[in-house]
Amino acid sequence: MGHELLLVLALSLGASAISSIISFTGVLTRPGGLGDATAGLNGSRAPDRPWLDLAWQLFGIATALVPVVLVAHLLLRERGGGYSGPGLRGIGFDTGRPGPDLGRGALVAAVIGGTGLLFYLGAHAAGASLTVVPESLPDVWWKYPVLIASAVQNAVVEEVIVVGYLLHRLDRLGWTPVAVLAASAVLRGSYHLYQGLGGFFGNVAMGVVFVWLYRRWGRVMPLVVAHALIDIVAFVGYGLLAGRVDWLPTA
Repeated sequence: MGHELLLVLALSLGASAISSIISFTGVLTRPGGLGDATAGLNGSRAPDRPWLDLAWQLFGIATALVPVVLVAHLLLRERGGGYSGPGLRGIGFDTGRPGPDLGRGALVAAVIGGTGLLFYLGAHAAGASLTVVPESLPDVWWKYPVLIASAVQNAVVEEVIVVGYLLHRLDRLGWTPVAVLAASAVLRGSYHLYQGLGGFFGNVAMGVVFVWLYRRWGRVMPLVVAHALIDIVAFVGYGLLAGRVDWLPTA
């Protein structure tokens, strides 16, 4: 089971964590430091060819979800003897409780999202965070639908793997609740380290809250909803406000 967990992380967020650590090290060791660096998300792959760019965007979103499909397969097979395991339903990733999941997710998004924005602005002003550019897509008809799809993909991958699946496996491996919480929160912070120290510590704090809420509710779906809403506001909001307001850092 431990080997399985390491392989899943190596194919997904564990690899992202290593990449972020390398990226952060590169920023720290170059002239200018964190304050002069930028971290770009949702960039164009073919700026002058919108249909090809759209194909690349959809390809990236679809392939990023493959580890979630792998996790679903592994959870279904965990009891042996065919597909008799709990699957994703066992970690609360299903549509069985839409009202409570949406309500809780929206409330968490409002609190975490607002706090996170203030934390980022403060860390950026203090020079502890890179300038995060949530999107740099051209102004084409599919821009905002792709940004929304990207936000949902991020939410599904992160919450299913780093909360639902990771906690499920570490609990079965006999880790203590405190160790499990620390592992999940630090992993979340690590793959956001490309944003700087502000991104790391802010996401560690978010990870602690999300693990606590998952333990309380027993469902990952409200966390997926919350994360998706936070990223949708960040991606779409940046696209609408960048260059139009003076409080939002831009590249």
